[in-house]
Amino acid sequence: MSAEEIKKNVYWVGAIDWNVRDFHGYSTNKGTTYNAYLIKDEKNILFDTVKGPFEHEMLHNINSVMNPKDIDYIVVNHVELDHSGYLPEMIKLCQPEKVFCSPMGKKAIESHFHPEGWPLEVVKSGDSISSGSKTIQFLETKMLHWPDSMFSYIPEDKLLISSDAFGQHWATTERFSDQVPAPELMDHCEKYYANILTPFSPNTQKLLAKVAEMGLDIDMIAPDHGLIWRDNPGDIIAAYDRWSSYTADRTAVIIYDSMWHSTEKMAKSISNGLLSEGVQSRVMSAKVNHRSDIMVEVLRAKGLILGSPTLNNGVMPTMADVCTYVKGLRPRKKVGGCFGSFGWSGESVKHLNGFLEAMQCEIVEPGLKIKNVPTHDQFKECFELGVSVGKAVNAAFDD
Repeated sequence: MSAEEIKKNVYWVGAIDWNVRDFHGYSTNKGTTYNAYLIKDEKNILFDTVKGPFEHEMLHNINSVMNPKDIDYIVVNHVELDHSGYLPEMIKLCQPEKVFCSPMGKKAIESHFHPEGWPLEVVKSGDSISSGSKTIQFLETKMLHWPDSMFSYIPEDKLLISSDAFGQHWATTERFSDQVPAPELMDHCEKYYANILTPFSPNTQKLLAKVAEMGLDIDMIAPDHGLIWRDNPGDIIAAYDRWSSYTADRTAVIIYDSMWHSTEKMAKSISNGLLSEGVQSRVMSAKVNHRSDIMVEVLRAKGLILGSPTLNNGVMPTMADVCTYVKGLRPRKKVGGCFGSFGWSGESVKHLNGFLEAMQCEIVEPGLKIKNVPTHDQFKECFELGVSVGKAVNAAFDD
């Protein structure tokens, strides 16, 4: 790969990571990109760097446009190390006149790199700088998804450099959204939002409102991961509005683990009860499905049902893992319930209810516990739990 011009005298100079398969517990089965951008003008400006091991790839790309030592300014939109890992070495190499960052970005740079003599200059929302023929306007995006995050907007190009927002973890040689199949692209975007940005959905709603209020004319969005949105940025903006408002489908997801298949059988019966109310469901074993793929279904579904046998007065380790992960991502506006089999104590349902309560989920039924192997009549109870959750899902859409 080499640099690619995305707007006149604006270049992608990032790196492709074909092999990364985990990002803080989120499975990245198709790798990712670390996007950096370069303006060639009276003042040459680099926006972010790359993860440390990929510096040679970025430097090769920059060299195809200019000598890296000719970079005048560096803009740090985000200090997380997949975007700033090469920042210290880049500063040594090009000796920039200024390094621009948000107020929280300055604190993050200082605590990560303990710099001495770096020409840090703080910019806030509404501040701008000039490259000569282009203006770069800054918009702080605190907690989307770090406190230091900010956008850089270039009005002359209608270009938004969006840091970690609007991206995907997907390694491709294609650079633009219209060069890949749209459904696959949106699947990657949805997984990215579900596993990184869901906790910050209220902030996302405020940011989208702010961008609309500012009347920014955007025809390209260049995120720090994945494909650049060319010609169709409204698609991902609309998707972020939907996801961040907790808009869900008329579906449910059943997440469970099982020792000797009793809880698994209960899950299938609950699914049948949902279906009787016209509510489709996904039955997902925590043993088989990765937590980050489960989280995508949680984002999509209105109904959330958790199941586990009791193990050592608690839940199965796989369910503890998934539930802790999902709870931390703070999905909201769900309806659901819990279930599980047990041998002699039966505390799992209580613990699972605790996870739902922490997620502010409306618990439709107090929970269904069945000792050892369900009987025919007890399968009817499972079916009825599915019916109850299905009715609650439908009620949410019929109001």
